[in-house]
Amino acid sequence: MSLLPSFSIFRHQGYRHFLIARVLIAGERQMAAVAIGWQIYDLARETRTVEQAAFMLGLVGLAQFIPVLLFSLIGGQAADRIDRKLILIASNTVRILVLCGLFAASFAPTAIAIPSIFVAAAAMGAVNAFTPAAAHSLYPTLVPRRELPQAIAWNSLGFQSAAVIGPAIGGFLYIGGPQTVYAAAAAISVVAVANFWIARTPKHAPEKTARSLKMIIGGLRFVRENKIVLGAISLDLVVGFFGGVTALLPVFARDVLHVGAEGLGLMRAAPAAGAIVVAFLLARRGLSQRVGVWMLGAVAVYGLAMLGFASSNLFWLSCAMLAVTGAADMISIYVRHSLIQLSTPDGMRGRVSSVSFIFVAASNELGEFQSGVAARFLGPAGAVILGGAVSIACAALWIFPFPKLAKADRFQSESLA
Repeated sequence: MSLLPSFSIFRHQGYRHFLIARVLIAGERQMAAVAIGWQIYDLARETRTVEQAAFMLGLVGLAQFIPVLLFSLIGGQAADRIDRKLILIASNTVRILVLCGLFAASFAPTAIAIPSIFVAAAAMGAVNAFTPAAAHSLYPTLVPRRELPQAIAWNSLGFQSAAVIGPAIGGFLYIGGPQTVYAAAAAISVVAVANFWIARTPKHAPEKTARSLKMIIGGLRFVRENKIVLGAISLDLVVGFFGGVTALLPVFARDVLHVGAEGLGLMRAAPAAGAIVVAFLLARRGLSQRVGVWMLGAVAVYGLAMLGFASSNLFWLSCAMLAVTGAADMISIYVRHSLIQLSTPDGMRGRVSSVSFIFVAASNELGEFQSGVAARFLGPAGAVILGGAVSIACAALWIFPFPKLAKADRFQSESLA
């Protein structure tokens, strides 16, 4: 058996350029996240305590989440009505403009730079309300249905590769100041948009019969009635909301481990390093049995690794624990994405993806806000311990409200009804 996963899926030109673009966007997002996190925390520490500055990091997450909450359902409806490729081109063009704004604000005094970062975070949240639904509903149309699990695995492998390289590059480039990171991220986004543009995609068949509100309600109803999909999405919501540590990494890098922006880049890359190993294995040979048990077990391992990270004062051990969280989270992501894609009709993928992304955004961006609040009152380590404990509890308790999720055995669509 070959050590490498099959490359046969790249014979599809549309998928090939789509994946290149998505990997580039994922990489520049990680670069920008390192710069934003370190810059806002460093500026806040000029006049604030560790706990107060950590709370500022949480507010950045809240600024990103509010537009997602307001516009994601609209973005999902747009993905079912409008050409998804055009949505990706337009939304990422806006992101380039936001990065240019951050570049300019990097030269401004603190009193202007901090508000500018919050405005940029809100603008990026608005972009994120439209891109995930369009992307997640486009790529299943670029490959035959039988190759979809392989496409999902390659998507994950590509994303995690970018998540390893992106933060490391961002931390290194930060030596030249945040403006260097933002300029590089904008240039990468231009190349990504070009790849979206040249990708050959099938003609979009928009939903025209249903009214806007009816379409949105239809997507919500589908998620509510499909207990496996609802269980997978809601589990990710709760675990991500309480168990995320990403927002607090600048705190640990600067004031606990004392490793600077370069160390922060490596810490942000560590979860992706663990995830890329798992993604590589999944691309070679995906899960075929007891997928629900795999998902719940991965959540439990994630929680245990969070507890290990909270108790560590060693840089290498902290990175190792973060790598374990990434490996466990990769299994959960793979199972969740496969369940959703194979359970959802093509005409509803945009709306269902938007509902899923609201949950994901709530677990990520709103989870960052929760982390900031928890760190304000419990301290950084206490916030992480809380998240790890909640994750372990969810892994044990989720089988009661969602027994079908725990019993899910295979990814075949007929078995997910």
